Amino acid sequence: MRLQGKRAFVTAAGQGIGRAIATGMAAEGAHVVATDLNGDLLADIGTAQAFALDATDKAALQAAIVDAAPDILVNCAGFVHHGTIADCTDDQWEFALTLNCRTQFHGMQAALPGMVARGGGSIINISSVASSIIAAPNRFVYATTKAAVIAMTKSVALDYVTTGVRCNCICPGTVDSPSLHQRWHDSGDYEAAQKQFIARQPMGRVGTPEEIAKLAIYLGSDESAFTTGHAHVIDGGWSVG
Repeated sequence: MRLQGKRAFVTAAGQGIGRAIATGMAAEGAHVVATDLNGDLLADIGTAQAFALDATDKAALQAAIVDAAPDILVNCAGFVHHGTIADCTDDQWEFALTLNCRTQFHGMQAALPGMVARGGGSIINISSVASSIIAAPNRFVYATTKAAVIAMTKSVALDYVTTGVRCNCICPGTVDSPSLHQRWHDSGDYEAAQKQFIARQPMGRVGTPEEIAKLAIYLGSDESAFTTGHAHVIDGGWSVG
């Protein structure tokens, strides 16, 4: 198995991409610590450990990561705000920066000393193709924070490139998940929103969490030992044209 003997720590593992990564890494032999704000979502996840954790609580997050001593850290917690700059409130701005960026900053800060001491590790940050890669309508604050994730990833990768620690990020396009379906419902016309999202995908479909998880497994494995500092786009060709 590709991750046999490795320890992985995953935030937002209760559903969607985070859950697929946690279960996929466990299936590949990793000792997975799965966390989520809603502990009930982890009841049947089947990983080595699973517990409720508020990733925005710096002390709790960093203590959990230090205790887990992960070889692989997956920073997956995030939220998608809808709207333009004209719609964005200060509260939304602060919340997006806190959840989408600060949690990853704190997570990496906690994991890095142990990884360096053990001679290596892999950090995987979840960004988005809607960032510095392409613009998407009504994604002002979300894209801003996800662009910051790419910048953080590259900075950490460069600063730690000689230590054996690698840092990469994954930039998904539109991926089928409970949060995506909720956004379709929140639009007021579920079917129209669904058609609109699918229509912008060159492949004619949205991605699956499992497809994102396979990339995360590769980045966490020794197969990607020569890969660091990159924003890995997996969007069905959305950003090509």
